[in-house]
Amino acid sequence: MSYVVESGSSRARRARRRRALITLGVVALMLFFAFWYAYSYYQDSNKAKAAPAPTCTATSTVKTPAQVTVNVYNATERTGLAAKTAADVRKRGFKISTVSNDPLQRDVKGAAEVRYGPTGASSSKLVLALVKGAKAVKDSRTDSSVDLVLGAKFTALTPPPKKTPSPTTSTC
Repeated sequence: MSYVVESGSSRARRARRRRALITLGVVALMLFFAFWYAYSYYQDSNKAKAAPAPTCTATSTVKTPAQVTVNVYNATERTGLAAKTAADVRKRGFKISTVSNDPLQRDVKGAAEVRYGPTGASSSKLVLALVKGAKAVKDSRTDSSVDLVLGAKFTALTPPPKKTPSPTTSTC
């Protein structure tokens, strides 16, 4: 019987081919996983994300008279008008800070002026409802106080509104 004897060079060639195929396979496998990872990462960034669930709380949307500080000023020649009106405004639940003649000494032709700053905008709406025909005047004050300046056509406060439940909104 005859044995086939291989030369050392053919065995080395086969080992090199095997090593090259294994290396090529590993590189191809690594490329596959790299593309798969990149594709899955790209797909996840395009998906819509759910917004966080809102919390259910009731919040007050309108200030109450007890939260509003009012300065009552008289811009007329009638003596005691600011003091009498301030007492009526206090009976409606507002906080009264200053009762005096108009420090700006303006001539208010209408019933009244309601002066307020940016932080007193919501408070001014309550005070505007006190005097029919009152004019809103925004100024540059930094606090939330509101000035009620009584003018020449002022006669009396509007009748108080009927009691209603406090307005709240639910965010659910």
